[in-house]
Amino acid sequence: MSDLDQLTQSLARNLKRWRGERGFTLDALAARSGVSRGMIIQIEQARTNPSVGTTVKLADALGVSITTLLDYEQGPQVRVVPQEQAVRMWWTDAGSHTTLLVGTEERGPLELWDWRLESGDGSASDPHPKGTIELLHVTAGELTLVVDGVSHAVPAGTSATFEGNVPHAYRNEGTEPVEMTMAVSIPPVG
Repeated sequence: MSDLDQLTQSLARNLKRWRGERGFTLDALAARSGVSRGMIIQIEQARTNPSVGTTVKLADALGVSITTLLDYEQGPQVRVVPQEQAVRMWWTDAGSHTTLLVGTEERGPLELWDWRLESGDGSASDPHPKGTIELLHVTAGELTLVVDGVSHAVPAGTSATFEGNVPHAYRNEGTEPVEMTMAVSIPPVG
């Protein structure tokens, strides 16, 4: 396969992937980019090699760099974080703690957390930027999740999600420790 063929295949794959990640229909991407729907279909099917100008318009409309859209040499990016490199961010004398397990800055910060709340402990959070989403899964105990002043019981085996742009808190009002995993997605700046 020639470099041009490889680049055409990579562009087709990446355009389709980024359009899907952004939730754009063909018509929506065409409207945002000024590139015709027909041209986008041809590019996604690797039937044409578009001009640099067309590629830049598509990259801009998707909010990615042209390098990201054209990248074919870079394989999947994997970063393994050993347990000893996870960062303990908060703890109490009672034994409650949060640990940032892994995070990324791609398409806005995304963080994965491990939590343990001892009986009677809690942690409050100020509102995050608009568009921030938190997802959590309780594996032990029963979490009391307070979002914008309203309490929600989240027992072991249960998951929850909420928009984090309001005051929120995590509390253990039970007698056994609460253990949970939480992911936080923060929208990109700008």
